Amino acid sequence: MNQLPEGLAAFIATAGWADAEVQPLPGDASFRRYFRLVRGGESAMLMYAPPPHEDPAPFLKVARWLHDNGMRAPEILAAEPRAGWVLTEDFGNDRMRDWLDCNPADEREAYEAAVEALVMLHRLAPGPFAPYDMAVYAREAALFTEWYCPAQGLEVDTAGYAAAWEEVLAPVLARQNPGVTVLRDYHAENIMLLGASPRAPQGLIDFQDALVGHPAYDLVSLLQDARRDVSADLETAMLLHYAHHAGVADEEFLADYARLGAQRNAKIVGIFTRLNARDGKPKYLSMIPRVWDALERDLAHPALAPVSHWFDHNIPDTLRFARGAFSA
Repeated sequence: MNQLPEGLAAFIATAGWADAEVQPLPGDASFRRYFRLVRGGESAMLMYAPPPHEDPAPFLKVARWLHDNGMRAPEILAAEPRAGWVLTEDFGNDRMRDWLDCNPADEREAYEAAVEALVMLHRLAPGPFAPYDMAVYAREAALFTEWYCPAQGLEVDTAGYAAAWEEVLAPVLARQNPGVTVLRDYHAENIMLLGASPRAPQGLIDFQDALVGHPAYDLVSLLQDARRDVSADLETAMLLHYAHHAGVADEEFLADYARLGAQRNAKIVGIFTRLNARDGKPKYLSMIPRVWDALERDLAHPALAPVSHWFDHNIPDTLRFARGAFSA
């Protein structure tokens, strides 16, 4: 993976960066690769999202929509989407996650700023993106039974699982019309602090899968973070912070937050298992207990009763409550 992809030199030359130093950066859970271009005192970020596994066109569409609507997405400097190349503004190295690792006392302030950025996004009319409909919710939730259960040697009631989710999520669909733009992976590793302060402007990345859905979804992504511990006290405080700024104060919103939290966390358990089994990326297995812990908290909400009942009858206690969330 240290070898530079074919076509890189030609693309950056066309983009006017032929004389730049190319610095490979760590990747993520996808097939995308990232490079920083540096020359003198300026830099740019290069993303390589090669077909057929990746398609940069959705990233470009969402980035331009966010930028045009006052949200801080990176400016697009050059793009050749059919070949997988996108050159953007460089947001630097200050991910919210890394900032808080070094400045833990700033945690509440940083999360308040992240919540307020979501409030700004949710005040906009939804973008020109596909709906987060029942088919998408169901397909994502099914990743749990498709990957995690076989990895654990479990034979489970997949039809009952699907039916339980449809019952639980039906109220969500009724309350996400007209909906808001949902970035779908909004968490501390995908928020850039564009200045040496927890109150610095929030730079957004990794939003190419945006859909139109429920405002609680990205709150779940932020506050039930698969990669970083968020205390129950902070989660509660930030839900209240969102409710205050967004004018949301009803119990149904909190119920939908739990519904979408359970759906998202079940999906992530499946995805992290798949990353190990299919893609040879075992590092994500260590995150499953954190995700499972959040899943159990969500399942305790009365709105999740049908799904909670399914878990009680299909998943042994030894694999629940984070104790045995994955046995390699």
